[in-house]
Amino acid sequence: MNITKKIEPLRLPDSIRLIDTHCHLDMTAYGVDLDEVLSRADANNVHRIVTIGIDLPSSRQAITLAQRYRQVSATIGIHPHDVDKLEQDDYRELERLFTDHSRHIVGFGEIGLDYFKQYSHPDKQRTHFKKQLDLAHALKLPIVVHNRDANDDTIKLLEQAKPLDHGGIMHCFSGDMEFARKVLDLGMLISIPGIVTFKNAVTLQEVARQIPLEAMVLETDGPFLAPHPFRGKRNEPSYLYYTAKKIAELREIDIEQISSQTTANANNLFKYQI
Repeated sequence: MNITKKIEPLRLPDSIRLIDTHCHLDMTAYGVDLDEVLSRADANNVHRIVTIGIDLPSSRQAITLAQRYRQVSATIGIHPHDVDKLEQDDYRELERLFTDHSRHIVGFGEIGLDYFKQYSHPDKQRTHFKKQLDLAHALKLPIVVHNRDANDDTIKLLEQAKPLDHGGIMHCFSGDMEFARKVLDLGMLISIPGIVTFKNAVTLQEVARQIPLEAMVLETDGPFLAPHPFRGKRNEPSYLYYTAKKIAELREIDIEQISSQTTANANNLFKYQI
């Protein structure tokens, strides 16, 4: 994954304030220049970044980063790729992490189902998705849901977990409007990634055009899925503007409206002070 050596800040107006609701700042792709990555995010008006736990080590590291950097918050959770060996002690550790570090933790996830790669058996994925939904509810945390090629089971388990009192995000949304409506009926937010800037992302572009703006948040999923014109390079929070700009073009509204509403949605979900 290529790293852009020098990125000039866009010098955006102060009226544009963005939140990256999903990034993996603990990954080695940011290992050599994380301070510079976060400085560029600030320069491009990305004033909050949620770094995501996908297993116990990354959940711990997410907390460490949230303690170190004022604009970073953490989530904790176990990705469906990694649930095969989950034990009850791991659940107790997740609960302990929240008890000890609740000030820095704003959500539970990335949890969910992935039937595309199936690094964990689907039965185990469903079992632990349900258990993690239960723990998130007990901890009163919003959920961050991963879904890949598992639409029906994802919706079924989320419906069984209702009411989702603390809300949640369908991360890196890749479905169509039919699936989007089911997600919205659960009271969840839909997160639009940089894929929306790709020419062939017609279905996602239609979702970004149609869903209520009050139900939308933005993400990079960095270091993955960099938007155009950085496709193929390492993604980072400073690129979030390009996703917001594309959505504004699709909806034929000002980017300030995209910025204002998606930021308010993330603030409300994660209980940030606006």
